[in-house]
Order: sequence, then structure tokens, then C-alpha cells
Amino acid sequence: MANITHSTALRPTALHAKAIRRPALGEARWVRWSLIGISLAFVGIFLCLPLAVVFAEAFRKGVAVYFESFQDPAAWSAIRLTLITAAICVPANLIFGVAASWAIAKFDFPGKSLLKALISLPFAVSPVISGLIFLLLFGAQGWLGPWLSAHGIKIVFATPGIVLATIFVTFPFVAQELIPLMQEQGDEEEQAALTLGASGFRTFWHVTLPNIKWALLYGVILCNARAMGEFGAVSVVSGRIRGETNTLPLHVEILYNEYNFAAAFAMASLLTILALVTLVAKSIVERNALGERRAARKREVEPA
Repeated sequence: MANITHSTALRPTALHAKAIRRPALGEARWVRWSLIGISLAFVGIFLCLPLAVVFAEAFRKGVAVYFESFQDPAAWSAIRLTLITAAICVPANLIFGVAASWAIAKFDFPGKSLLKALISLPFAVSPVISGLIFLLLFGAQGWLGPWLSAHGIKIVFATPGIVLATIFVTFPFVAQELIPLMQEQGDEEEQAALTLGASGFRTFWHVTLPNIKWALLYGVILCNARAMGEFGAVSVVSGRIRGETNTLPLHVEILYNEYNFAAAFAMASLLTILALVTLVAKSIVERNALGERRAARKREVEPA
């Protein structure tokens, strides 16, 4: 109760919020329209125009040619491998993200700061370097390559290498969304549930998970989009074997290099549709999360 009172006292009232926003809204008209114009110009040039070009080129030779591009067995192999990779990487990163976020937000232990830094490492390392790391580890001339070859285990230039490289470049997404939120929420509600006799699983399922569900879903959406669209790390470890180890982004590049532009842009349109679906899902999650936060604040401010 003290925490609620304290947070309510620090939260500005609606009148104060209007007073805080008034200077920004009171800018000169030319300043507002200039900022809006610059924003719209950048969005139009760097986002809308490329999207329009992709679909225009994909359908330039007609709808029939567009759908014929998907009849190529190599195209279906690339789509299937992309889906398999995402289906493995997203659940793996979901489990890791929740576990790592729980440990960092709820416990103090030696190496906590190092763990947080390591989680952010893939954002600082080039995806190509990430692929080279796995090549040096599991390649034929790598540290573990001879042992793997002797036991008939193939990692690089095969699906396992693609999955490992994709997991590496995507595992921060879920954790980075959950850690700040769980640290901000604290562990008072979990402690109260445990005190009342709830088990650890019931506490997580009924207390923790509802509090983090929107951030968790947001991280999963971003992770899935990156897993399906990853190019750099996968291009190093896949070997680019047509019909076997090519994911959809790699297949697009091969078709384009072969001057098969209609098929290349048809495949690229799938990735573009994925990006648009991700954008819509991201907007829905953000809107629902914002609505839930506003409802919670309203309940805190209203007198009992």
C-alpha cells in the first residue's frame, strides 16, 4: 500500500500533465509542420518506396509469373528451412529470455552484470562474425571439426549450423524486452503469492506471466522476424547449397545474381509481407500494453 501511495504521489495529475505538454504543443506552426514533413519524407523514401518497388517488380511480368516462381522446388525448400529455423529458434529464445530475465531481475549473484553484457553481445557483433565463430568451432578445420567428422556429426553447411547461428543473433530480443520490465516491477507480488502458499509454478503462471505477457509477446514477434530474415550469419554457415541449406533471404540473393528478377522479387515479397505482418502485430501489442498500463494507473489514482 505504501508503494502505491508513493508512486501515486509522484505521478503528475492530468492537469499537471497538460501543463507539462503545453510547451511542446505551443511550438510555432512552421516548426511542427517542418518536423512532420521531414518525418514523412524519410518514411516515404526509406520505407514506403522500397516496399512499393518490391511488389511492383514482383508483379511486373504478371500474376501468373509471380505464382510460377513458387513452383520451384528450391523455393519451397528455402521457405521450409526458414520456417523450421524460426520454429526452433523462437521457443528456444523464449525459454532463455524468461529464465535469464527472471534470474537478473529477481536475484543477486556473482557475474550478474557480466550476464547482462553478454546478452547484449549479438547487438554489438556483426552477424558475419557470428557465423565465422561457428565456422571456427564446428567447421572441418575448426576446433571441434575433426571430432565431429569422426563421429559423423555435421553442424556447418547443414541445418544445425543455420539454427545455431540464428539463435545466436536472435537470443537478446526476448530478454532485452523482459529485463527492464521485471526489474521495474520488483518481486513484491511474487513474494506475497509465495507467502500465501502458492507454489513456484503457480506464482509464475498467475502472477509473473500476466505482468510480462505483452513484453514477452513483443520480444517473440521481433525474434521471429529476425530469425526469418537473418542473412549474414546464415550465409557463412549454410554453404549456400541450393535446395538444401538456402533459407529464403539466401535464395533471394541467388535468384537475383542469376538475373531471375521476377522470381527474386517474388521471394522478396514474402519477406516484405512478413515485415508488414510484424509491424501490425507490433502495433497491436503496443496498443494493448499501453491500454493496460493506463487502466492500471487509473485504478491506482481512483480513491478506494
